[in-house]
Amino acid sequence: MADRLPTADELDALRRLPTPAVANAIETFDIRPRTAGFMTGEVRQMFPALPPIVGYAVTARVVCGQEPGPRGGASRLEYWRYIESAHRELGPLVMVTQDLDDPPFGAWFGEVNANIHTALGCVGVVTNGGIRDMEEVEAVGLPMWAGEVVVSHGYTHLVDFDNPVRVGGLTVSPGQLLLADRHGVIEIPLEIVAEVPEAVRQVETRERAVIAYCQSSDFSADGLHALVSGQRDHH
Repeated sequence: MADRLPTADELDALRRLPTPAVANAIETFDIRPRTAGFMTGEVRQMFPALPPIVGYAVTARVVCGQEPGPRGGASRLEYWRYIESAHRELGPLVMVTQDLDDPPFGAWFGEVNANIHTALGCVGVVTNGGIRDMEEVEAVGLPMWAGEVVVSHGYTHLVDFDNPVRVGGLTVSPGQLLLADRHGVIEIPLEIVAEVPEAVRQVETRERAVIAYCQSSDFSADGLHALVSGQRDHH
């Protein structure tokens, strides 16, 4: 665990990096398997015109396809207080919401919840469930990554919050740092945040050399093999 939170400048530097480049950079630290740390295509960007986001995860689980039990689900007031407190403590937030319906049924996020979560400090939403009110949500300017678009909210209610959730094949715990763009969502270990931009630069330098050679008149399979092998030997 990092001994400090990233600075605003460090977060801004991450936001300018495409997630595939960040994934490549994280691999060079050898701190997790290459199959870990990112969401699958189950979750996709819903508003391509809105910008990439970076922020700390706040989490919740919801059900939309069945009526709540006698207790009525978790308290929305306590949920809102939880997000408000996390924003004061951490900074920009990404709400990660797991829809427990199988398959997901309704939309927890629409125009009203987009406004609520923006006011509470969220810079984006990630959910395996559905969203609705597309024009209104896009006008709010809250980027969302979701599983589908649906008409109704059904019986939407909170089950719990501030616990690990699983969305898009990735288990997300509160406080983890997430970066999301048109490619999807990736978790960035806090201990390497400051080093990621330089690692991206080094990987892209090697890639540009390969691309330049492929576009040159001297290209050959043998030459490509020698170039790539040399890069591997020096990395």
